[in-house]
Amino acid sequence: MKSLFNVGMIDRAARLLLGVFLFVLAFGILSGIGQIIAGGLGAIMLLTGAMGVCPIYRIFEIRTTGADSPAE
Repeated sequence: MKSLFNVGMIDRAARLLLGVFLFVLAFGILSGIGQIIAGGLGAIMLLTGAMGVCPIYRIFEIRTTGADSPAE
C-alpha cells in the first residue's frame, strides 16, 4: 500500500516558509487582488506543508520523501 505522504522534510520546510512569507505580503503589504492571490497561495502552501501531502504531486506521481521502495 502506498504511503499517503508525498512531500519530504526539506520540501515541507520550504512550503511553510513560503506560506508565511506570502501571508505577510497579503496581510501586511499588498491590497486588492494581489492580497487575495497571495493569501490564497499562502494558505495552500501552509496546508500542503503542514499535512505533507500535495495533490499536484499525486497527479504526476512525484515524491520528495525519499521513500521510493517498491514495497510501498
